[in-house]
Amino acid sequence: MKTIKNIETGEITRVEDKESYQRVGYGWTYVPKSEWKANRKTNVVVSDEPQPKQTKASKKNEKKSGKSK
Repeated sequence: MKTIKNIETGEITRVEDKESYQRVGYGWTYVPKSEWKANRKTNVVVSDEPQPKQTKASKKNEKKSGKSK
């Protein structure tokens, strides 16, 4: 796997070696994997909405699945 970056758009992606050989030089360049990792961490979206509460039916299903010994 190689990490490459599009020169025009700035898109960073991980691709197989064969695909990277074909793309580099045609608008793509090699970049360190750490740059790809940093980009992934900043794209995480955190929701301010509260998590939905479990219903009685889902709690019963959890209890049943836990007792199957």
